[in-house]
Amino acid sequence: MMKLLLATLFILHAGLAFASTRIKDIVTLQGVRDNQLVGYGLVMGLQGTGDSLRNSPFTEQALQSMLERMGINVRNATLRTRNAAAVMVTADIPAFAGTGTRIDVTVSSLGDAQSLKGGTLLATPLMGGDGYNYAVAQGPIAVSGFMAAGEAENVTQGVPTAGRIPNGALIERELPGRFADIAQLVLELRNPDFNTASRIADAINGYTRQHFKTASAHVRDQRSVVVQRPAKMNGARFMAAIGDLTVIPDTPAKVVVDQRTGTVVIGRDVTVSTVALTHGNLTVRVTELPRVAQPAPFSDGETAIEPRTQITAEEQNGHLAIVTGTSLQSLVHGLNQIGLKPTGIIAILQTIKTAGALQADLIVQ
Repeated sequence: MMKLLLATLFILHAGLAFASTRIKDIVTLQGVRDNQLVGYGLVMGLQGTGDSLRNSPFTEQALQSMLERMGINVRNATLRTRNAAAVMVTADIPAFAGTGTRIDVTVSSLGDAQSLKGGTLLATPLMGGDGYNYAVAQGPIAVSGFMAAGEAENVTQGVPTAGRIPNGALIERELPGRFADIAQLVLELRNPDFNTASRIADAINGYTRQHFKTASAHVRDQRSVVVQRPAKMNGARFMAAIGDLTVIPDTPAKVVVDQRTGTVVIGRDVTVSTVALTHGNLTVRVTELPRVAQPAPFSDGETAIEPRTQITAEEQNGHLAIVTGTSLQSLVHGLNQIGLKPTGIIAILQTIKTAGALQADLIVQ
């Protein structure tokens, strides 16, 4: 019986034909990465959905400091505005980004604001982990969520207290270091594996032998491949050339189970030693059927409720089947023959792993 499990996803890694992948899609260059920025700012122009200053004293202090810098003294005044909100602004600055480059920023409410929709972020310095300011963010906020409230009911969709400003920050300081200063290129695999690292080194050496008559790459470990840049070629052009080389990445045998959604992902190289298994469900139903007992006429008896309990037990027939997985297709075929629901598949896989017949790592989330 070939019964497809609707809530279970089997990802087949291309049964017979293995897809080649570009090197630049499975590696990153060591030292070339984004850096995180963070800043504290104020959002203005909200339609009465901002922070209540009584519950958010930091918003009031920020408003007072901002107005004082603009020559307005409000230290002895009581601010009652609800059109402002304190926010945290975060962004990622890419490697080698130059001054004047624009980057996206994310704005998140810090106080008790109900929504940031329609607000505008004032100029907010963004600093890195070293304490230096690298960018300044400002602009109207795009909020995807919304909130509508009445006296008896309110509706909220998405997250109205967080939003983004596309190209909302200008880089004012460049990160230290340049690509030309990297003497040794180290390619780091996103999914570490010795076979994949070896194939990457072989592909790069095949290219450099053809064009430069020398081997430039060697495997350091399962995570990194070291490449020597040819002296007669620009580093950026060399990275572009080897990035387009294709390899067949290898992956370890894994089975990932998400018990909350009933999702099962089985890797291409997962195999199961020959086992015989059965799976059946025992259902016990307990039903309370109380009965009212009436006293005889003209008697001094009282109406009483007599308890009555009905218990039934049902057990489905256990279908004994032999499952062997010399390949992913045969494993899926064997599990489908038993006709299980997602919860049953998860229980079976866990039991097979306990028995030592599942030749793969079982990851339960």
